[in-house]
Amino acid sequence: MNAILHAQQLTKHYPGSIALDHVDFIANAGESIAIIGPSGSGKTTLLHCLAGILRPDAGTITLSTPTAPLRLDTLGDAALSRLRREEFGFVFQQGMLLPELTAVENVALALMLNGTDRATSESRAAEWLGALGLAGMEQRRLGELSGGQVQRVAIARAQVTGARVVFADEPTGALDSATSNEVLDVLLRSVAANGRTLLVVTHDPNVAARCQRVVELRDGRIVADSGSAVAAPAQPAPATTSFKGAFNV
Repeated sequence: MNAILHAQQLTKHYPGSIALDHVDFIANAGESIAIIGPSGSGKTTLLHCLAGILRPDAGTITLSTPTAPLRLDTLGDAALSRLRREEFGFVFQQGMLLPELTAVENVALALMLNGTDRATSESRAAEWLGALGLAGMEQRRLGELSGGQVQRVAIARAQVTGARVVFADEPTGALDSATSNEVLDVLLRSVAANGRTLLVVTHDPNVAARCQRVVELRDGRIVADSGSAVAAPAQPAPATTSFKGAFNV
């Protein structure tokens, strides 16, 4: 397997606490990885740093791309925003969708933000919704969908742009056990079918058991990794590597 994300000596402080304490982490292309640990262990902070939502206080985060490795920790805000739109997908516990939009509009919006025209965006969004079991529900708003169906819309949105890494933060945390299993089936199957990498923060041992690899954090440190024999990462690019050069921003 090839490393797609590589964090070295990742450190993040909050007032009065250390959320991440010199963490080294590798995610390989095509892996499904569960990140577990008690509340306050640093798992969501790790996910958000790897996704470019939070900036670490120290350490490096390198994303492998077809052209050259990119240092996320050195990118500007505009470049990070574009990176998140084009390379990453997100599924959150509450969906984080727009209730005033229909299901197809919520998914299509991810493409339209990248410059795709509305008609093409909605056509591709409808294809994804159909593939995830929501055919015929494209014009429904979130209030007309069940919790599991809303999460399927979020899963479609996370992948419609061709994202190579999908980050999921407690994606089944607000669902009952039966619906949770259904959503997890959809998430794992759809991500794996497209060769994407999936990083899931979860408290649910059933979710963790379904992933290929489990990483456990305590007190901001990785204390266990079921996939410790991981591929050697690409060498981090120099701190001056430009996102603009790699993606013609």
